[in-house]
Amino acid sequence: MQPHPAPPVFAAVDWGTTSFRLRLVDARGEVVGERRSEQGMRALARDGYADVLAAHLAALGAPALPVAVCGMAGSREGWHEAPYVDVPASPGEILDHAVRVPAAALDVRILPGLAVRDPDRPDVMRGEETKLLGFLAGEGEADGLVCMPGTHTKWVRLAGGRVAGFATVMTGELFALLCEQSILRHAVAGQEGTGRPDAPDFLAGLARGLADPGGAVAALFALRARGLLLGAGGGETADRLSGLLIGAEVGGQLADGAARRVTLVASGRLAGLYARAIEAAGAEVRAIEADRAVLDGLTLAARRFWPEAFERRSA
Repeated sequence: MQPHPAPPVFAAVDWGTTSFRLRLVDARGEVVGERRSEQGMRALARDGYADVLAAHLAALGAPALPVAVCGMAGSREGWHEAPYVDVPASPGEILDHAVRVPAAALDVRILPGLAVRDPDRPDVMRGEETKLLGFLAGEGEADGLVCMPGTHTKWVRLAGGRVAGFATVMTGELFALLCEQSILRHAVAGQEGTGRPDAPDFLAGLARGLADPGGAVAALFALRARGLLLGAGGGETADRLSGLLIGAEVGGQLADGAARRVTLVASGRLAGLYARAIEAAGAEVRAIEADRAVLDGLTLAARRFWPEAFERRSA
């Protein structure tokens, strides 16, 4: 007989630009129910968020749970803005700036993003801060460098358990633009590549990018020429382009040699590709599952917002 799942104490929602993910979470921080859809920010008007959330909660039989939200629902164009918190910032300071959605029928709290207000290198993140919260929940006074790959990869510096600063690199978006809208689309020919960190063409591109991060742009047209002159296939070209861009990114971020260890918060194919790149650059990799980090971050937030719910269920 299967054990009966523990009752949920809150709903954890990751609400992105193009996707929606809701998980019911029990007092131990484990998932006991889940819903996903493509009802992200782009698909919704501001007055549509509450109905979407209510429908998914009702479908899971939990219409009245409190809800912790991260992601683009808290952007200026989203449901209700949760203004950026300036770095340096501690986990507690980030949680202190969560915003309760006014006039919502449910108790909904949206986590804020983070901002670097350096006039020469301004930067923002929204959603990734929750992964950091999840990672830091078990780390205490953590120091070092964290890499969170994605369409816009975040490189975060931690000092004493605080987010000291970060930089965004648009590698994922550049890869997509080059494959879909540049002359390289002819060489890639609609192929995605293998996504394997041991693929020969990925390793060749990676070596080039790591050796000369600043020369990656100058190396791009050669990928087109390889197809024309050497018969390279679309999948091979996609792998080589991926390696070149990731190598240039990682090489640039680790150029000073100060980071001997990088915490990699990632899921899926990017986890393997970035791990290989970071190791090839001479740093040790500590891997953290991104989905789990988001859940742990939202659970940390929920324990701050509704401690009585966890105490009651744990009693």
